[in-house]
Amino acid sequence: MRVALVHLRQSGTGGTERYLDQLAAHLVERGHAVTAVCRSHEAPPRPEVEFAVLRPPSLGGAWRTWAFARAVERHVASAAYDVVFSLGRTWTHDVIRLGGGCHATYLELSRNGGARRRRGWLDRLRDRVVLDIERRGLAPGAYAAVVTNSRMVKKDVMQRHAVPEDRVTVIYNGVDLQRFHPERRRQGAALRKDCGFADGDLVVLFLGTGYSRKGLAPLLEVFPAFLRVCPRARLLVVGYDSQRHHFERQAERNGIAAAVRFLGGRRDAEACFGASDIYALPTRYDPFANSTLEALACGLPVVTTSANGASELIDPGRHGSVIAAPAAAEALYRELVFWSDAERRSGAARESRLLAERFPQERTAADSAALLEAVAAEKKRRRHAASLGGEAR
Repeated sequence: MRVALVHLRQSGTGGTERYLDQLAAHLVERGHAVTAVCRSHEAPPRPEVEFAVLRPPSLGGAWRTWAFARAVERHVASAAYDVVFSLGRTWTHDVIRLGGGCHATYLELSRNGGARRRRGWLDRLRDRVVLDIERRGLAPGAYAAVVTNSRMVKKDVMQRHAVPEDRVTVIYNGVDLQRFHPERRRQGAALRKDCGFADGDLVVLFLGTGYSRKGLAPLLEVFPAFLRVCPRARLLVVGYDSQRHHFERQAERNGIAAAVRFLGGRRDAEACFGASDIYALPTRYDPFANSTLEALACGLPVVTTSANGASELIDPGRHGSVIAAPAAAEALYRELVFWSDAERRSGAARESRLLAERFPQERTAADSAALLEAVAAEKKRRRHAASLGGEAR
């Protein structure tokens, strides 16, 4: 079949972009013809993958998002795809994947609750555009199937957009089990040394872009109390945030600056997990934080919130802890203390790895491809039935 995978950009970085590449390669392996419909791209994941580059004139993020969606509509009308799979923010598709969840939910739970800067009119305009595209893309008749990466998002899209339950398929994100592995402790040892951490230190990792939404503030809030019961605790903060200096000041005000290392954005997440003993992600909202599975694959217990779709995989006390969102200081402190026990972490290491092994990235690609094949087959059946009806008349 001829498959169109639609996303604004194709790249080797980013969760949605990696999903696109993995799925495109898998579809090619299954004998399908794949076109990545995008505005910009890098190298194809496989030589057989073609690109349809749509670059309508635009000025600013809001216009660019809308113009691309319109261009996709025109392109699909003139092409002969058997199935069109949108990875978000279009309204012309057979299947749409909500990897980022519902935008209204994102705004309510993350920005409005955790933003540190006033959002300007351009931000608000872009939000209105995204909300409108989402409404059009999830309107009755606009899709044959919707893919979510957690039951949390499935429930949300059913409530917000009245999508029938039988039209929503949950396909959890997958993880690269070779890249993320307990053996990364060797790489992690070098990073620990670079950070000035000693062998006996207990390293808590926070990793994510957008510190407010990911919940760094409550983690910094409880760390002074955690240090009192675990004096050798250290906090490793990794990821991009334009307001990083606010959080560095918070660490200074709380008297824990000497125990915290801010490393900024890095491309060696596996080494960061390898350098750590506990992964803490007290997020305000994550449809499915990939870092959850990455940490589990490296054998770390994960402390996160129920607003992280990936928390659905965690058996509390066995693979980590799940607390209510937004993260309350008392609950976060309690779970950090619980996992500070070395014997308890040792028991969780094997269980966490075994859990991650149930969700390899190959499985995610295979399940997604199977859904696209089923939708394409149903479209073909309907066209055939329609043609027979026309001949009868």
